[in-house]
Amino acid sequence: MVKAAWLGLGVMGYPMAGHLKNRGGVVVTVYNRTASRAAAWAAQHDGPSAPTPAAAARDQDFVFCCVGNDDDLRAVTLGPQGCFAAMTRGAVFVDHTTASATVARELKAEAARLGLGFVDAPVSGGQAGAENGVLSVMCGGDQADFDRAAPLMAHYSRICRLLGPAGSGQLAKMTNQIAIAGVVQGLSEAVAFGERAGLDMAAVIEVISKGAAGSWQMDNRHKTMIDGKFDHGFAADWMRKDLAICLDEARRNGARLPLTALVDQFYAQVQARGGRRWDTSSLITLLRD
Repeated sequence: MVKAAWLGLGVMGYPMAGHLKNRGGVVVTVYNRTASRAAAWAAQHDGPSAPTPAAAARDQDFVFCCVGNDDDLRAVTLGPQGCFAAMTRGAVFVDHTTASATVARELKAEAARLGLGFVDAPVSGGQAGAENGVLSVMCGGDQADFDRAAPLMAHYSRICRLLGPAGSGQLAKMTNQIAIAGVVQGLSEAVAFGERAGLDMAAVIEVISKGAAGSWQMDNRHKTMIDGKFDHGFAADWMRKDLAICLDEARRNGARLPLTALVDQFYAQVQARGGRRWDTSSLITLLRD
């Protein structure tokens, strides 16, 4: 039977680890920085938890990770109780964190030195996609490592693709976030414009969502914009973290991202209004003054 560790049980990692165990029949040992969260998962899914990343990773075939940012990722892999030093030679590390391509390449090099496999595999689909097991997974790494990990990732994804060498998954996630930023701003402006024009925006969206303007964001976020309810979904704080990664990479590779930079500043204004935990559809609040 396949054995795996799962590091990080946030709104994404918690259900993903559950699918791995329940759909995949994998023996999953979990670790979370807040131990009570790991204890809750272990009780719900009748599985073991561990006090450190190293303890969770020992003797496992795979180690999956979904934490907050580059620093968190380095802490659970390379820190004093990090998983890399405890992993068995030949085991594969799969990272679902949205992080930089730089840290992905850094960890790939260290994994190779230790005889470990490595796949950077950020996801898209949000909390609902994680809970329903229908995420899109963008992967970077070696073909052999991907081929070993892909059957396990299939238990919580609807598409999973290898897009190039280490770091390619993170670069693909950056393109995803760049596209989302522009779409959410456009949808915010459309809804705000329609409201000012006196239109029934629920009825308008029902019509235009079936045409060329339709998108996942329109289907899933127009109602929160109309109702002014921003207490679910992907938080403005996290979007700014992701856009900072995109803009940093663009400075490195010479890409021009004028709209992304502008939307990043709009999210800064949302944060300044106290909306750090509001979801991304909260951009519309800036248009209603």
